[in-house]
This record gives sequence, C-alpha cells and structure tokens, in this order.
Amino acid sequence: MLAIQYRKSLPLFLLAKLLGKRFPHYCIGWWSPTRLVKLEEQKLPSPNWVKVKTLLAGICGSDIDVITSRSSFYFVPLTSYPFVLGHEAVGRVVEVGSKVSKVKIGDRVVLEPALSCPVRELEPCSYCEAGLFGNCERITEGVISSGVQTGYCRDTGGAWSESFVAHEHQLHLVPDEIPDEVAVLVEPFACAMHAVLRARPSKDCKVLVIGCGTIGLMTIKSLRLIGFDGHISTIAKYPHQREWAKTLGADVVVKPGKGLHDELGAITEAKILKGDFGIRTVLGGYDVVFDCVASSQTINEAIRWTKARGKLILVGMPSIPKGVDLAPVWHKELHILGSYAYGIESIGERKIHTIDLVIEMLLKEWREIRGMLTHTFPLTRYREAIAVSARPGKHKAIKVAFDMRQ
Repeated sequence: MLAIQYRKSLPLFLLAKLLGKRFPHYCIGWWSPTRLVKLEEQKLPSPNWVKVKTLLAGICGSDIDVITSRSSFYFVPLTSYPFVLGHEAVGRVVEVGSKVSKVKIGDRVVLEPALSCPVRELEPCSYCEAGLFGNCERITEGVISSGVQTGYCRDTGGAWSESFVAHEHQLHLVPDEIPDEVAVLVEPFACAMHAVLRARPSKDCKVLVIGCGTIGLMTIKSLRLIGFDGHISTIAKYPHQREWAKTLGADVVVKPGKGLHDELGAITEAKILKGDFGIRTVLGGYDVVFDCVASSQTINEAIRWTKARGKLILVGMPSIPKGVDLAPVWHKELHILGSYAYGIESIGERKIHTIDLVIEMLLKEWREIRGMLTHTFPLTRYREAIAVSARPGKHKAIKVAFDMRQ
C-alpha cells in the first residue's frame, strides 16, 4: 500500500529544518525523513483491533511541524520510528479482530488517535480511569510500541496511507447524515471543543481567539455551540480566514499588524502603555484568550492581552517558542492552560466523549462547516498537498486532506 512515512535520521532532520523555514514543500521526498513509500498492510496487534480503509485524512499543523523539523524534542522518547503520518481520519472498517464488538465490517468511523491504556490493553492509569485519555501516563507500554497518537507509532500505521489499524476503543461511528468532508473535521473539532470546555467562559466574559486556521475557526464555532453568547474578538491573518470567522460567530475580526493594539484596546477599554523598543504593556484586556497558533509572537500577544487573573488557553501545539516574556504572567497572576486532546467531558450532569459530543452537534450544524475542507489530493500529489497546507494565505486553504476514496 502507499503511505507517507517518517524515518528517523539526524542529517535528514537537519536538512528538513533548513529547508522548512522557506520551502516546506521541499521537506518531503527521498532527501528528507518524510517520503512516499510502499509498505505491507499493518497486522492487527490483538483480537480487539480493527483495520480501517482510509477515506479522507486531514493534514494537521502538528504534521507540518514534524515534516519541517520544528517539533519539540519532548516528544522523541514518546514516539516509535519509523511511523506513518496522519491522525485526522474518516474511514471504513474492512477487518475486525475476533473479540471486537463495537464496530463491524462496513461501518464508517472517525479515529480517536490517542494511544491510551484501553488501546494498549493495560490496566487504566488514573487519567484513563477518569476518561482523560489524552493525558495517559502509559503511552510507552502495552501491546504496541511507544506513541502518543496514531500517526506517531510504528505499529499502528497512520491515516496518510491506504489503511491503518486501530483498537475498537479508538473508533466512533459516523451517522449517515454526515458526509465524509465533514467527518474528517471531527477530530480537530474535538480538540477545539475540549479547549472551550476547559475554559468555560461565563456569559459576561470577553473572549479573544488568536489565529483562524482550522483550530481557531473551530474554537469560535465551539464557543457558539456550547451556548456562549458573549463577545468574541479574533485575530485573523488572511482575508478568507476573516470571512470564515465572521460566518462562524466572531463579533469583531482584526488583522494583525499596525493598528491591532488600538483596535483591541478600544474593544476592551484596556490601558495601553508604550515602553522601550516599542514594546507595549496592557492593563486590562480579555477575560479568556485562546492562542490557536502558539508561536513566540502569538504567545507574547496572548499573555499581553489576557487581563489580570484571566485564562490563557494554548490550543496550538507549540514547537519551541523563543523570547517569550513571562513577566506579565507573574504580575497579572494569569491562569495558563494547555489543551491537547479530548476525553470524557462533563456537560451539566451528563458525561460524554468530546468526539461524540461534536458528532451530535454536527448532525444539526454540518452544512455550515462543510466548506472548511478546501482542498483534497491523492497521496501521489503529496508535495502539492503539503505546499498548500503550509501556505494557506496563498491558496485560500483552511483544511487540506488526502483523498483515498477512489
């Protein structure tokens, strides 16, 4: 089968890091750690596992970070090599183990990529016991090799291939009403929904969303879906992102650059003080800030614009930011929350998995977001797909995916 595989090599890693700064689409090929290869299909690790034929597989910002060698070294001992990339997927079940009861051959499913205790067939750690599968502490043990997710484990395969294997615990049925083009958005949508549920802004809060890629836009929509009717400002870099932000529920959409601070200051009635080297200090700001980019620049802006004792949620996966000024965190006593994946959420007295909650909500709302899948490519056009995903402004891209339905 065809697959896009990452192989560990320090010289090729350094070459990709050099090229990735300006030419991300050149970071995939025979000269890089990431290449298109032919592989044997994965075998089921145990009778509780399933083989899934990939229909659509999304390209995530974290995948681009891997390809361009920008990922944090924190993940190296939590990963097994070589691995097939891809963790955002809708597919169809084509093989089931003898003990599988949750799904059957022919079912259409979305993947929950976390390789937690249930997936590894281990006694649950305290986090998995609580339904916090993304926080599993046993991700290097069990019936498969190390890996935080499908797409970073050598034994599972990944969604950037014609098929992959998954434990039945990882699979969520997709209702017939939801098309493939929306189903492939469920996993990133669950990430955004989890971030919103971590923050749970009250109705009188002012919220700022920084970044309007897939996760930023889905954060805006998630806020509205949970019933938040307070003010949402957002910072969006490109015109097509600004249009989407307004459609999904942002009250004010601001361009980065000159005039940004004046606009945000007017919205929040914050006091903006200019210091040396053009650096601004903000007194006041937003009650809740979601940083959906997590670059050095956006983290500094997020810290600056979170008001005293406010919440800052890091939704984007940080690589290794440099030059982040933490003095305002100390001075304003900010609450900084990471938001990585998802699990069992509490909605009033109800307990529900984030992915199932998103699917439930999309049964009524899917038409509004269908157009967020802006580009699809076969695996053989992988360089073009990576180039479009890495340069969303040039190509007016939101979500880019590999299409293996033919």
